Amino acid sequence: MAPSFSSAAQGNQPSPQLGADRKRQKYRSMKEIMKVAKRVVLVENEESDDGDYYTRVACDQCGSGERAEELLLCDKCDKGYHMLCLRPIVVRVPIGPWFCPECSDDQDRPLKSFTQKKIIDFFRIQKCRELVENCAWSQDVKKRRRRSNTLVFHKKRRRILPHVPSEDPTRRLVQMGSLASALTAHNMEFSNELTYMPGMAPRLANQAEFENGGMQVLSKEDTETLELCRSMYKRGECPPLIVTFDSCEGYTVEADGPIKDMTFIAEYTGDVDYIKNREQDDCDSMMTLLLATDPSKSLVVCPDKRGNIARFINGINNYTPEGRKKQNVKCVRYCVNGECRVLLVATRDITKGERLYYDYNGYEHEYPTHNFV
Repeated sequence: MAPSFSSAAQGNQPSPQLGADRKRQKYRSMKEIMKVAKRVVLVENEESDDGDYYTRVACDQCGSGERAEELLLCDKCDKGYHMLCLRPIVVRVPIGPWFCPECSDDQDRPLKSFTQKKIIDFFRIQKCRELVENCAWSQDVKKRRRRSNTLVFHKKRRRILPHVPSEDPTRRLVQMGSLASALTAHNMEFSNELTYMPGMAPRLANQAEFENGGMQVLSKEDTETLELCRSMYKRGECPPLIVTFDSCEGYTVEADGPIKDMTFIAEYTGDVDYIKNREQDDCDSMMTLLLATDPSKSLVVCPDKRGNIARFINGINNYTPEGRKKQNVKCVRYCVNGECRVLLVATRDITKGERLYYDYNGYEHEYPTHNFV
């Protein structure tokens, strides 16, 4: 009997049924997978009934979970910190994203050093030779001080005195270099003027006549003192002040020489904007410029892009005994040539090394500022 070729062919080739079985073997059933899968046991946290992480956050610095309203959560690592436990301290809850010191990219300490040429360029000093030549104080300053002292003796109302720059021009370079470093660390430009930027309040909005209840007018002689101090600054004859960094308060201003009572310290400068536009602003050093009868016309100075040394003079709560003891500068708004201006003036004799603090509860109860940086 002849052999069957069909049977031989079937012996050499897999049957359709066997191929289907092998194909199915490539995919394991869920039942088979669960037999060898490792089991994971969820451990519930006994400290919290609802297991909510944010109800169990404690300050990474002090370890306490109390005062939850003061705890800030890092938007990167989710760690919590009390505002007063941070260095420098945070005086109010940030509006936008916030990052803890470990996650923050702000590594601007220590202060960056500046060469003499860079300082001159940074402040746009007009007469460079006066910074490197040993010369006596400006005769205008001495004359102005003598005349002011005479007026103080004969009149009850005391006059503002011009600042007396440090005699050593090298020391003045150090003082201005510290300010340049602090401004650079905050990505700010130096400006001794109120600036009016597009999209903010125009200069026509800054009119003292809009002030609710009126504004005191700066006298002619005090206006002359203000202009004298501004011209001295342009020549590099800055006030004896230096900006330093403190682990608790951040950048702060110290007297680098004796400063007499009623001495002009600085004018508060920066971008001028409507208060209504800055109600949700996160800048911690805004200053009221105009409190108008119509609240929509009230103005504020915002030194977040441009400013001077006033940006780093810290505000203090003068309602506390400690605040009253520290305060040595007053913040006063004046009408100067029809416009509102904010001046910082010494309220007592200030010794070298003493930090400067002004009372932010003084005239601006409606819009308090907190200038810890």
